[in-house]
Amino acid sequence: MAAILGRAGTTATGGFRRHHQETSRGGRRRDAVVVAAVTGAAPQEGSLERPAWSGETPVSRLVAALIAFKPLYSLMKLASREVIIRTAEKSNIPWREMTRKVLESDVYEVFERIRDPNIIYPDYYLSPFHAYDEGNLSWLAAAEAEAATLSIAKRAIPEATSIEEANQIVRGNWMNAIEEHHLKYSGENCQINDILDIGCSVGVSTRYLAERFPSAKAVGLDLSPYFLAVAAQKEEQLCRQNPIRWVNANGEATGLPPNSFDVVSLAYVHL
Repeated sequence: MAAILGRAGTTATGGFRRHHQETSRGGRRRDAVVVAAVTGAAPQEGSLERPAWSGETPVSRLVAALIAFKPLYSLMKLASREVIIRTAEKSNIPWREMTRKVLESDVYEVFERIRDPNIIYPDYYLSPFHAYDEGNLSWLAAAEAEAATLSIAKRAIPEATSIEEANQIVRGNWMNAIEEHHLKYSGENCQINDILDIGCSVGVSTRYLAERFPSAKAVGLDLSPYFLAVAAQKEEQLCRQNPIRWVNANGEATGLPPNSFDVVSLAYVHL
């Protein structure tokens, strides 16, 4: 999902799929809208409320029972992980090579510069996530994030002739949605100068924003210093005219001043 807010402040709001308005300190009303970044001509929602294996169906109860049995779950996790990696590499995504390059880089030095040691992590953020025992607070999760992102794009656009084409379609639709929203609510004469990407992960979405709006100052914000270190280390190699600034903070309460961004984006964030 991509949430696009026109100078609506920097605190993530609860709930989505609803259009609402916020009021800035100056009393001006700001519009906010949530749209889906999908592959069609226009954003649209899927027809399923949840995956077929979730909920209270017999299949979902069986899956839940298997997951609850930890020894079996550990084996399932290892097996599924190997399948995911092999599938990605068959699609010409060099998963293991990309991971190795990150883990053998100077990303650890970047980590020390970028992390905020005073952050208090919410309980949910300390739970296992995406089969990583430490969730997003691990080097392996951070090192594999970009390969996983490319794999998802290829799976979403199976007819694409390459990974690059699949990624361009997925990200391009999202960028178009941002521009359409900006034109609708701000007009052609209102320039985008400041962009905030909340939940930026390893910076894939943030880099697309910076490239689409090269004159703007982009900020990537994430709660994981591991993900941010990977993002920052890659950004340092690009020598961009307006380098992206990376902020280690909670998207639910960023600490950034209100009414300070022209575009606030949440892309592919679990809500």
